[in-house]
Parts: sequence; structure tokens; C-alpha cells
Amino acid sequence: MLFDSPSSFGRTFRILTFGESHGPALGVVLDGVKPGLTFDLEAIQLELDRRRPGQSDLVTPRSEADRLRVLSGVYEGRTTGHPIALAVFNENQRSGDYDALKDLFRPGHADLTYQRKYGLRDPRGGGRSSGRETLARVAAGAWAKQQLAALGVKIRGFNREIGGIPCEVLQWDFVEQNPLRSSDPAVFAAQRQTVEAAKAEGDSVGGICEVWIEGLPEGLGDPAFGKLDALLAYACMSIGAVKGVEVGAGFAAARMKGSVNNDPLTPSGFPKNDSGGILGGISNGAPIVLRLAVKPTSSISKPQQTLDSEGLAAEIIVQGRHDPCIAPRIVPVAEAMCALVVYDAWLTQQGLTDSTVGPAEWDWDNLDK
Repeated sequence: MLFDSPSSFGRTFRILTFGESHGPALGVVLDGVKPGLTFDLEAIQLELDRRRPGQSDLVTPRSEADRLRVLSGVYEGRTTGHPIALAVFNENQRSGDYDALKDLFRPGHADLTYQRKYGLRDPRGGGRSSGRETLARVAAGAWAKQQLAALGVKIRGFNREIGGIPCEVLQWDFVEQNPLRSSDPAVFAAQRQTVEAAKAEGDSVGGICEVWIEGLPEGLGDPAFGKLDALLAYACMSIGAVKGVEVGAGFAAARMKGSVNNDPLTPSGFPKNDSGGILGGISNGAPIVLRLAVKPTSSISKPQQTLDSEGLAAEIIVQGRHDPCIAPRIVPVAEAMCALVVYDAWLTQQGLTDSTVGPAEWDWDNLDK
């Protein structure tokens, strides 16, 4: 089963996230981890540092160190085989920023739907629906990335587009050198100007995040409902700001002929990759490429029309500390969710009884050693 509750994810490797934006702490429980594995806390912390707020003038100025603490499941740097609990304690909440909003529903947020579903909601930063919940995903995904890296699998992302301005080139070494995680030095200045202009106007812009999964062998993914592309899309769509996911050629495939869209098979591999590395829901050995449509940040300081808790028309201005573009901080979250899917698919494949399934070059019995 893909999930057992609205806050859990995974089949063989399972996680459960907890906490709220303005509560004492947020965190994640990892279940299904074998004992005796090296647990590199600092490597996980580096991934959290990529996601944390306050990194530049183009993201929310909320100042949080986001230092991760291990609560259980690790002894003397190794996993014990029991659930691993990881937590980050909030330090810089300003819940008073939301006092004026407790009786108003913010447009673009989950305020109204949470109220209708549960009969109550936490108005402080959105509570469970806050983007801050994603730090728990990044912590879990960082663990998965470590396990996959040991197998030669690399997962990395960048922003293909910011504020409607697309990147024309992919320059990996530029991505982590700029605050937008743009891949194109030639258009970065224009992208930055677009974000700064929206911020000055009390508005926001969106973007398109692209993730590459390289070094993955053939054979991961399961028909019919466990398709690898379906699981990746599900995982990425569970990120609050994501409104669409495409794999490979994606929506462009709908405008192609079959003779153009089909990837030729040759003895040396695939000369192109419109399939995005997945055929029939199973990895084909080519890089998996997917893109996420990231909406503009919903919290803006421009006046907007809304409803109050009595159902009456009202005007709202959202104050506080918010990202004028959330796409830069989505990148490590998207990487983490992809890592969780791929690691879980690998463990699921490892559990198959038919030893002929999967590439011969993988030693399925010794992948954790």
C-alpha cells in the first residue's frame, strides 16, 4: 500500500511526517530501515540547509537554523533496525502575524478546505498545510539519496523556468551558485528582476522545476498501479505548491506523431529520451526526467477578495514573511520525493522472489553492504 494515513508514504520503505509550521517541532519517522547501516547526520543536514528559509533576499526572511536532531533508531552512528525519528525544533515563529487572519480564509491556501473537512484549522502559517512541512520530506529523502548514491544513482534538480522566463541551456555547475537555482547564466538576471519586481509589488511568481534521476538500471517499477512514473507523479503532486507533473516529453508528446515521439532502440542505447527514462511504468536505463509546475506563492500582500468565518465577503491583505517565488526552495523537496520513490522501488524489487527479474549487474542480495 502506498500510504496508510494522510501523513505517511511508501511501501517497503515508509515514512510518516508530523508537526506544524508554528508548533514546537516538525519531523519524520523512517520505518523499514535495515540495522547496521551508517547514518550520516551531517549529509542529511546539508540537504536541509538547501531548503531552509532566509538563504537570500529572494526567499522568506524567516530565520530558522533547521538543525536536525535524531530522537531514535540510531546508535553510535549506525541504524538499529527500529524506527528512526528525526525532528527540527522551531525557533523563529511569529504567530502574531496571523492574528488578523484567524477569521479570514486566505485565497490560494488550504484554509477554507481544512475548515470544511475538519471543522477547525490552525491559522498560524497554515499549520499542517504549510510549506514548512516539507523539511520532514527533505530529511527522509536525504537518507534515501545517500543509499542510492552508493549504488551510483544521482538525483539532482534545477529550475527550468522562473516567472515565465525559460532557461535555454542546462549548466549544472551554475544551479547551486545562484539563489533561484536557475540553470542558465544568460537569463538569470532577467529572472531575478522578475522576482524582485513581484516582491516590490506585493505579488509573487511561479516556475518550472526539473529533476533528473541518472544511473538507474532497467527494471524498477511495477505494473499496473505501481508504475514508476505514476509513483513519481503522485509523490511530486503531494508537494503543496505543485500543480502539474510531466515525464519526458510530457504534454509536448500530445502534439507529436508516433514516429517522432517513439524512442528508437539501438545496441548502444537510446539516441533520444522522449519517454523520460520510463517505458510501461518501468525504468529503461535512460535518465528519468520530470518537470513540476510550481504555482506562485499564495501569500501576497496585495488586497484580495475572500470570505470570513461567517461566510461574508471580506478583503484580505496577508502580512508576514513569505517567498516571492517558492520554486527555488522546491528543488530539494522535489529531489527528496523522487529519492523516496526510487529507493522504495529498489527495495520492492529486491524483495521479488524471481531472481531473474532485474539487471544481472545488480547484486540484489548485497545492496545494503
